[in-house]
Amino acid sequence: MTINISSVHFKTDQKLEDFINEKVEKLSKIHDGIMGAEVTLKLENTEAPENKTADIRIQIRGNDAIASKTAKSFEEAVDLAVDALKKQLVKVKEKEQTKR
Repeated sequence: MTINISSVHFKTDQKLEDFINEKVEKLSKIHDGIMGAEVTLKLENTEAPENKTADIRIQIRGNDAIASKTAKSFEEAVDLAVDALKKQLVKVKEKEQTKR
């Protein structure tokens, strides 16, 4: 699976990219039809400490699964988004199995 990581107005460090790759790679265990993933990290312009947003789009056959989460750290935001995507992928897989 190809994972593209982009960050808006800042440069991600290798440690963060490795963390994202590890987390997103685990999604392929849930659904084997994943073609790729796009991860976008951005800092929101707010006064709140929860200003780091992770948008993750998983490309699967038929349509894409998308999750966007905001948290105090990018790691936490990625964790939350991956959890949301796990639920979506399980639903997609269940739908595919009932069609057969």
